[in-house]
Amino acid sequence: MKNIIRLGVNIDHVATIRNARGGAFPDPLRAAIIAEKAGANSITAHLREDRRHISDSDIANLIKNISIPLNLEIAATEEMVEIALRFQPKSTCIVPEKREERTTEGGLDLFNRTKRLRLYVDELSKKNIRVSFFVEPELHTIDMAKDIGVPVVELHTGSYCDAKNKEKVKQHLNQIEVAAKHATSIGLECHAGHGLTFDSVPQIASISSITELNIGHFLIGEAIFSGLTPAIKKMRSIMDESRKKIIEKKYK
Repeated sequence: MKNIIRLGVNIDHVATIRNARGGAFPDPLRAAIIAEKAGANSITAHLREDRRHISDSDIANLIKNISIPLNLEIAATEEMVEIALRFQPKSTCIVPEKREERTTEGGLDLFNRTKRLRLYVDELSKKNIRVSFFVEPELHTIDMAKDIGVPVVELHTGSYCDAKNKEKVKQHLNQIEVAAKHATSIGLECHAGHGLTFDSVPQIASISSITELNIGHFLIGEAIFSGLTPAIKKMRSIMDESRKKIIEKKYK
């Protein structure tokens, strides 16, 4: 099928469960291998500065043992960039990070850290690591990402997923669609993620300008009830069906 949409599975919260008790189980690498077999196109892992879930050894194990690309999420710090340069994942997504937050809150501020971000993008790109920024679906932010030099932006879908009424959902969805179209119009590849579920993913997967979704917390939570393989296969199926519908509509 042409114009497929890729699925990146974030395995951070397998490590969260492991770290709640200590020890080696459950193993994030095992989750990554299961995800690959179930239809994931890539694995995403966020190495936080406080190592609250994924660890450096997890990244080493993933790099060594999975055959699909690893997308390493990192904060914009010298330490994290040095780690990315050492492990050399296929891609790196630079995300905002606050020590006190439970999960990533909002998009990256590109305007107050432009010089540093440009340096990091240059360093990572020289090692053939594809860099993306996790950003709000705002046109001026996307323009700044282009100016800094990244080839990819990942749009934050959290506000859309958290919206409490139909009007707000429609508003946020429209904002994401406009932003995605703008990103592709200026030569950027566009991804999206954060908070997506079986119910909220069809509308995002139906935006043809978006080429990849990164989904984690919901899938790991759903795995408790249905198993990881069925959860990923169902998400993959919903995404594919949503993309198929826009293709069929286009050629009617």
